[in-house]
Amino acid sequence: MILLIAGLYGVVTGWLDLSVFNQASEVVSDLFIRMLKLMSLPIIFFALVSTLSGMVEASEVKRLGGQVLKYTVITTLIAATVALALYLLIAPAGNLNPLAATVEPAGPAGSYWSYLIGVIPASFVEPFYTHNVMGVLFLALLLSAAIMTLERSQKEILHSFFDSMFAAIMKMTGLILQLMPLAVWAFVNQFIHDLQSQKILQDLALYLLCVLLANIVQAGLILPILLKFKGISPWQTIKAMWPALTVAFFAKSSAAALPYAVECAEKDMNIQGKVARFSLPLCITVNMNACAAFILITVLFVSQSNGIMFSPLELLSWIAIASIAAIGNAGVPMGCYMLSSAFLSAMGVPLQLLVIILPFYALIDMFESAINVWSDSCVTAMVNADLLTDRDLGKGESDEATRMDHN
Repeated sequence: MILLIAGLYGVVTGWLDLSVFNQASEVVSDLFIRMLKLMSLPIIFFALVSTLSGMVEASEVKRLGGQVLKYTVITTLIAATVALALYLLIAPAGNLNPLAATVEPAGPAGSYWSYLIGVIPASFVEPFYTHNVMGVLFLALLLSAAIMTLERSQKEILHSFFDSMFAAIMKMTGLILQLMPLAVWAFVNQFIHDLQSQKILQDLALYLLCVLLANIVQAGLILPILLKFKGISPWQTIKAMWPALTVAFFAKSSAAALPYAVECAEKDMNIQGKVARFSLPLCITVNMNACAAFILITVLFVSQSNGIMFSPLELLSWIAIASIAAIGNAGVPMGCYMLSSAFLSAMGVPLQLLVIILPFYALIDMFESAINVWSDSCVTAMVNADLLTDRDLGKGESDEATRMDHN
């Protein structure tokens, strides 16, 4: 109720468009996001290390990671496929005249080779002060693998230490999240202010509709069907994860929502701690359904608006390209937008239309962040259900063997 009141107050102050409210909301939102980002990397690191160091065998890590990656690839490919189907159905570029290529495209800012090299940091602290999510993930996995090879006594000491550090970080995060009502007011005030200042371009309406519909279909239809297939209630899941989805939406960051996501998964969804602390940080890095849809639709829209056509085979290939790009996304602000720009630049497509899209990306990014966290939650719930099923099957087989031995 408090968050609703804060949101309504943000609508009023944003609509009034007073400089004092706009400046205050800018400061508050910036400080809140900074504090959440301050916690995000330590949470990823300590969550993974505390969880993996407590696992008895490497096979458990392999099984858990394999399940997460399996559902990540499946959901991302489906998201890209839905995006292509909607793009072909709505045909947003069909009503636009090809744009004159008057601006030279900018060269790509970097390559995937340089990004892959950057995953391995030069020092242990570098990924934390450069906010390199993949570098932190690499360090956490490397340290966890080393701890798992130690003697039992040393392993237990380190596991206890990292588990306590994770608990302390979560306590710090809880104190920050008490400022959530003030932050919601600031985010809503900024959003309403920005919305008023933008000129609605009718030529882009179908494009925006296509992007939003792709996200809605993925979040509201595909993911719930997958949950139902696993015997999980979509309604109970979204109800439990709603606080995390709210943070992701207003903060425009899935990493900023990680603290809430872990807490909601463990307390409200009854996800096993080792699953939630392993799956959610990993998913935030690699599971980006909304990003795959955005890349595919944006690249095709800008290209076709500039008179570049694709064969049916090329259109299908973009499902794989967009999915791989989304999974390999560095998790930086505007990462999907930058990846789309890099693809278009490499293809020699003029980027002036992409610049026109930029003012609307703030709204798109809000939906994408929330849907990515929703997808992360669904993947985590499905992985947890699989592990529980495997455990029950193993228990049943063990009981049957015991009965046969007794007879």
